[in-house]
Amino acid sequence: AGSNATFGLTETSLAIIPGAGGTVRLPRLIGAARAKEMIYTAQKIDASTAYEYGIVQHLVEAGGTEIKATEIAQAIARNGPLAVRAAKRSIQSGMDLKISEGMEIERKNYQTIIPTSDRLEGLAAFREKRAPTFKGK
Repeated sequence: AGSNATFGLTETSLAIIPGAGGTVRLPRLIGAARAKEMIYTAQKIDASTAYEYGIVQHLVEAGGTEIKATEIAQAIARNGPLAVRAAKRSIQSGMDLKISEGMEIERKNYQTIIPTSDRLEGLAAFREKRAPTFKGK
């Protein structure tokens, strides 16, 4: 987030409640006590507080968000696209489940990577101490 950003679920100031899962997701992200205070009081927080609470992962100077987002996107793009997709599926599907259920989802997603040429390329590049060239296959 840019250092000048503000965040809040201020709907209670309009006599409504946060929609789109705000009352469900925010407590899971920052804890029930902080979420209750923010929502009940319609409190807005600054970017550094959002960073402290774990709402945002990065705090950059105002105007620097696009640069940071591009850096992150480029770092992701250097990795095996099939592996990134499988990891994304595993995280999204398994994060609210019991550990054993999440591990089963991870195992199934890992199995989709085993037969790929990208996996073989990644292992060969590691062994040969060179950058891999992934093709998404």
